[in-house]
Amino acid sequence: QVQLVESGGGLVQAGGSLRLSCAASGRTSVMGWFRQAPGKQREFVGAIKWSGSYTSYADSVKGRFTISGDNAKITVFLQMNSLKPEDTAVYYCAANLGILMKSAPAYDYWGQGTQVTVSS
Repeated sequence: QVQLVESGGGLVQAGGSLRLSCAASGRTSVMGWFRQAPGKQREFVGAIKWSGSYTSYADSVKGRFTISGDNAKITVFLQMNSLKPEDTAVYYCAANLGILMKSAPAYDYWGQGTQVTVSS
């Protein structure tokens, strides 16, 4: 069982930046981020596959968010720039031992979530 611990959420003004971190307790193949706004379904934000350092992003965050990480420390970061009010959501770290997928059911392990609020 892999445990994921997130940190770094908070309140920021539109146009600002935040950096989220997620530390895993064991080895993973893919680590990623999802978010869920009130009344909406959980949606894919981005993910990294450690083998080859391949990354994938949702169209809504491309060019603004960057995923990076340290496979040795099993830590993944989500750098969020040019934040918009519509980015407001609970952000969840997720991981699996398989391939990079954009659907939540493909991930076996989840963090507790961290709130990101962007004010206009």
